[in-house]
Amino acid sequence: MSEVSCRVQIFILLTFGFSMHVSGYEIVPEATIADSPTTLMGVNHIGLSVKDLDKSLAFYQKATGFEVVYRETVTGNVAADKLFGISGIEYETAVLKAPNMLFELTSFSQNAAKKPTRMQAQGPGMTHTCFQSPANRSGYDKFVGQGADVLTRGSAPVDLLGQGVTYAYVYDPEGNMIELEQLDFQRLGRDPRKPEWIENNRDLWMTQVALVTHDLERLTNFYAEIMGFPPYREAEIDSRPTFDDVADIDNLALDVSWFRMSSQSKTLELWEYVNPRTAEFTGNRNVTDFGYSYSIEVGDIQAEYKRMKALGVGFISEPVMFGEFWQVYANDIDGNVFSLRQAVNPDSPYSIPQLEG
Repeated sequence: MSEVSCRVQIFILLTFGFSMHVSGYEIVPEATIADSPTTLMGVNHIGLSVKDLDKSLAFYQKATGFEVVYRETVTGNVAADKLFGISGIEYETAVLKAPNMLFELTSFSQNAAKKPTRMQAQGPGMTHTCFQSPANRSGYDKFVGQGADVLTRGSAPVDLLGQGVTYAYVYDPEGNMIELEQLDFQRLGRDPRKPEWIENNRDLWMTQVALVTHDLERLTNFYAEIMGFPPYREAEIDSRPTFDDVADIDNLALDVSWFRMSSQSKTLELWEYVNPRTAEFTGNRNVTDFGYSYSIEVGDIQAEYKRMKALGVGFISEPVMFGEFWQVYANDIDGNVFSLRQAVNPDSPYSIPQLEG
């Protein structure tokens, strides 16, 4: 890819006793967002626009055990109108606190007459986020126990590589897709993904922004440019029955690139499905549309707004001080919704140093 053409490439071919093809290219294996020359700090929250806030909140709170740190209704707020680019916007939001980030559920009154649709694994768009857990305290069991609709084939999550990490896709009550990843740390040994908060019985955490695109090279280059650091890995995957089982798609083929958004547990994953082919999305998604968005926390929102705007990022407004953060919403080159946030008080418990500390 043109923006990262100086990378070192290592070809990995894995064979596990059946027809399988995985080509993995290590770009800059240790690269993280900490290498960025910008003031970007990492993923502050995953946002989810829902129709029924009460039902969605009950589902996620019971499945995860995350604390509800606040819930509020917003109406007749000039700052909110500017932030969302909608005059007279009305919504109710509830914020859950995972061990390492926030999870924000919002119900917009503008969507009252609309019906959510079931997300497709092949996208396009932000198709899912991921919840990780230790295998012996399975997040899969917790979500299924709360009535999650399982997409993955079989009666249990799938061990993709036979190495002790199992995966499954499920749907929440409104058809939003969730990835559940269970890690067997006894088999994995001193795996860097084992977070210290497990010792405090915080046994479920969030890890991922997953964007599915019709043009992986284009989207990877976009994010490498606006974030100022390269992906740490890319892969081409096909003829792999375990992936077929997870996504419930025969003869699945896809290309992937990964950006490490923290030193431990957060990742931006970019996917392009080759079979079935990811359709191209044209235009921009609205901030209020049902489904996912995500937020990058920054140290200087005015500087990052100006820098990204000069790079061609489409912002909905100028930065607005709203609640405990300066905020601004934008669309990436595929029309996905993301936001920038800067904590008004750097010591806020909802800022990344405290969320990840």
